[in-house]
Amino acid sequence: MKLYYSPGACSLSPHIALEEAGLPYTIVRASTKTHKLEDGTDFYTINPLGYIPVLELADGSRLREGPAIVQYIADQVPQKNLAPASGTFARYRLQEWLAFIGTELHKNFNPLFAPDTPDVYKPIVRDRLLARLKWVDGELKGKNYLMGDTFTVADGFLFTVASWPQYVGLDISAFTHLNALRDRVAARPAVQAVLKAEGLIK
Repeated sequence: MKLYYSPGACSLSPHIALEEAGLPYTIVRASTKTHKLEDGTDFYTINPLGYIPVLELADGSRLREGPAIVQYIADQVPQKNLAPASGTFARYRLQEWLAFIGTELHKNFNPLFAPDTPDVYKPIVRDRLLARLKWVDGELKGKNYLMGDTFTVADGFLFTVASWPQYVGLDISAFTHLNALRDRVAARPAVQAVLKAEGLIK
């Protein structure tokens, strides 16, 4: 498998899933600014929408959306328990978390990263994000991970977006349960390996 990624972006989530799964894979860096690969290839030829992540399978098939990609990866290695079994209520709970992180958190960070967002709009976005993150913090009380005591691909996704506040001036120091989860996930050997591979830590 081949993952098209950009360091520290939302593609960090499937990168973590691949490493946790122990599956063979390669990574290809795609610039989110120039939309080109390091060899000069136009990334729009890989994904006409122009964004990462993209997971390419051996037969050339491609998946584009992070929540779909991480579930596909998890289902290749059910013994790793990266996602509950398909059809179970727990699996729908996982999908609920992936949808929430993708729509309520990830998408709400976008205006804070975009250089053309009007300054008057940014405080509204920050307040919205802080409200959502405060709710997540409450949901994590008494848990090691989102689904309880077991790490899942949803935790990799939450870890990814919970790493972004520092870059957009969002103070989440009061959210102790969320920060504890972020630290717990960061300490996992697979996550350490991914952070090093993407140049995010030495």
